[in-house]
Amino acid sequence: MTEIAVNAPSTGITFGDSAEWKPLGYFILYRLALCGLLVVLYFWGIAPLPVGYYDTELFRNVSVGYAVFSLLTAVANRMRFPAYDAQVLIQVFADIVAITLLMHASGGVTSGFGMLLLVAIAGGSVLTQGRIAILFAAMASIAVLTQQIFVWITSPFPTTHYTQAGILGASLFATAYLAHVSARRIRMSEALAARREVDLANLSQLNEHIISRMQAGILVVDAHNRIRLVNESARHMLGLEAYDEGARVENVLPKLSGLLQTWRGDRGRPSHLFQHEGTQMRLICSFAGIGQRAVDGVLVFIEDASALTQQAQQLKLASLGRMAASIAHEIRNPLGAISHAGQLLSESGGLADGDRRLTEMIRENSIRMNAIIENVLRISRGKPAKPKLVALKPWLEEFSEAFVDANEIPINCLTVSVEPENIKVRVDPSQLHQVVWNLCENGLNHSNGTPRIGLRAGISNSTERPYLDIRDNGDGIPEEELEQIFEPFFTTRDDGSGLGLYIARELCEGNKAALNFVPVDQGSCFRISFTDPRREEVVSA
Repeated sequence: MTEIAVNAPSTGITFGDSAEWKPLGYFILYRLALCGLLVVLYFWGIAPLPVGYYDTELFRNVSVGYAVFSLLTAVANRMRFPAYDAQVLIQVFADIVAITLLMHASGGVTSGFGMLLLVAIAGGSVLTQGRIAILFAAMASIAVLTQQIFVWITSPFPTTHYTQAGILGASLFATAYLAHVSARRIRMSEALAARREVDLANLSQLNEHIISRMQAGILVVDAHNRIRLVNESARHMLGLEAYDEGARVENVLPKLSGLLQTWRGDRGRPSHLFQHEGTQMRLICSFAGIGQRAVDGVLVFIEDASALTQQAQQLKLASLGRMAASIAHEIRNPLGAISHAGQLLSESGGLADGDRRLTEMIRENSIRMNAIIENVLRISRGKPAKPKLVALKPWLEEFSEAFVDANEIPINCLTVSVEPENIKVRVDPSQLHQVVWNLCENGLNHSNGTPRIGLRAGISNSTERPYLDIRDNGDGIPEEELEQIFEPFFTTRDDGSGLGLYIARELCEGNKAALNFVPVDQGSCFRISFTDPRREEVVSA
């Protein structure tokens, strides 16, 4: 028997909560109720015939002694002393003796007290294991036959009833056998249920551990649109660090709720791409029904689109590489010849002012076309990111000094603010330098009057992910152009290539970061949302 030990400070005796003790406690309660009923019937004088009729004194003494014994068994059961098996044996044997004496005092086997023996044997057979149940039946049968022999010798009754005694003995053996078989099957079922419960608990713990450690986000929504489970990755990606258990999806994640309703209406499209308004991350959500009818709930898989975007970027880079090689071969040499010819023409004497303006246009556009080719080649030659932990404050201070010196602007034109100061990001430093330099140059070119560029780093309250804002004091970006600013070759300047922001976003996505435009009251603000530095990078061999 397995027990859970709990120390009782008052007695120093060890208590247990084994499942075997509870049925024994119920058996003791039955005995207490029976003894109480017999004592009340006798002392109030309302016992029906033939209860206690033939030997009143014996009935009274056995009833009182049986009641006292029942109280002692209750105390022994509470104290768990003596051992369980010993208590069952003592109690069942005491039941056999007491009930046989009560039966004798009430007129023998015809009194009906034999039914109480059947209950005692059935209870003892259920509470014990092995063949001891047959021993109980044998002891009870011997007690009944002994009582009949005693009646025959002493002749207190008119006649003996050996036939009824034999039938009662056979019933006792049948009851013991059936109760023993039933109890054995019940124990086997309980043992199987316990093993399966342990297996299910282990499986549940394993599933919970796997789900909590998955890089992909897992979100479970029930049939009433209430959130039932969110793993750690989903919390970070969806900004659900603090939410009420059982909250409705439409109240916490309205955009995801809209996609969920769309999927329920048309399940032919299980995956959707969207940008989360809180974390500014581009995410891919996939839906799968739970239950036999697939309407009991929905399992939502949330993935950071940057990983897939990174794979797509590799394909685009390969295509751009082939295109860039073709462009370099087909255009660069003729372009160089055109530029060289224009330069020679501008150096010849006797050119009118209009002709010189034309040669200047040839030179400027040759330079612009060459810059476009260089940018495309830079993308095609882009090396995979090698992210590492970078302390952001010293890195930004060093970058600020280099940018101010290179562009010959006052040092107060570029401000740096990092809060908290110990922020670290996981990124490729050289690629981060290229992105921030490009964004600062854009801010410098679009500033009004004295340029004011601010670099502000912090930790997002919703996602706990680090971010970096690059803000200028220009005129901002018109709303109708916001959807196009990151497209390649889109520009509003005559001398622009339209590849700066496109390259910056591609480099960010290569570092599993996100580059987005953040609306502000004045000027423009671009935010780099870095990946959680606590998540280790998986490096393939």
